[in-house]
This record gives sequence, C-alpha cells and structure tokens, in this order.
Amino acid sequence: MTITQNKKRVQKIIWILARLFPDASGTELQYKKPWQLLIAVILSAQCTDKKVNEVTRKLFLKYTTLASVARATQSEFEKDIYSTGFYRSKTKNILAMAKILQKKFGGKVPRTMKDMLTLPGVARKTANVVLGNLYNVIEGITVDTHVIRLSWQLGLTSHANPVKIEQDLMRIVQKKEWPRFSNLLVLYGRYLCPARRHDHMKCPLANI
Repeated sequence: MTITQNKKRVQKIIWILARLFPDASGTELQYKKPWQLLIAVILSAQCTDKKVNEVTRKLFLKYTTLASVARATQSEFEKDIYSTGFYRSKTKNILAMAKILQKKFGGKVPRTMKDMLTLPGVARKTANVVLGNLYNVIEGITVDTHVIRLSWQLGLTSHANPVKIEQDLMRIVQKKEWPRFSNLLVLYGRYLCPARRHDHMKCPLANI
C-alpha cells in the first residue's frame, strides 16, 4: 500500500475513533507535578494506567518532593512500586533520574527530546508522553504496546521496532494529529479492541 493510500486510511481511522472518543486528549495517568508524570510514565511500562494510578496515589503522598524521591533507598522504593512489575529496574532508573533532575536540570523536567533521552529509564515513548502533556512539545508519536499492535493490524507498518514504527506513522499522520492519533489508538486498544482473543469483525475499525 502506498504512502498516499495509508494517509487516507489514517484520516478515516481518526475520523471514526474521534467520534468514539471525543475527549481523547492527554493521558489517563494521574499527577499534579511535572516530575510525578515522568515517574508515572516510567512505571507504566508493561503495566496498566489503572494500576499505576493506584500505586502513585499512595506513592506521591509518601514522596511529596523530587528531593524525597532522590533520597529514597532502593529496597524501600522497590516495595512501594512492587505491583507495577519490573520494580527493580524501574526503581533504579527513577532514583537515578531524580538525582539527575536535581543536579543537572534544577529539579525541572526537561523541555526537549535531546535532554529527555539523557535520563535513565526514558526512551522516545516516555519522552513523547511527557513533553506533549507537560509542554505541548510535539516531537514524535507515542508508540506503546497498543499502538504497536494496532499499527500492525491496520497495515500501517511492517516493522516490530518501536522507533521504526514511529517513523512510519510520522510519515502518514499529519503532525498536528500526532498526539491525538496516539491517544485514540491507545483508547481503542484499551477499551474496544484489546489484545486478548476476541471477534475482530465486531470492532469499529473492522472494515479498515
């Protein structure tokens, strides 16, 4: 299928999903401070937003400042985030990230992709979510597990690598639609076309 054909398919996908999810803006992760969103997104790797919100509701009451996160011990923080999975590596990255934010960025979350990617535990997916939601800085398309799976199913990419999938999508989705397109696919995958076995012919995008 040509790029032009896929561009038209993407427009149709957005048109259909925008009517199903008219409020598809932002993330479902709950936060009050910029550094809290960064931590929540790191925790969301291989974990549902619902579970992350359950964990951070208590976590951010315990750690009220970035400094308090930086002071936390590995063993204690592991216990605090245990239920999000991969808790050892997530803890290592979050504690290191908190220290770097304090020392290098004055306690503030960076505003550029280049700086974001210097932080432990932060790849393009995390950076796109954080930059888009905090600063409305759009440098790419957030590619999570839902976007990967649905991009395959919808024939929008033939790659398995998230970076290459993002590049494919950036070529066929209008830049102004990058944030919404990702949010729409996430919501569609989460609520209407889940990864578990089901009848795809009953899904709203079945004809596409």
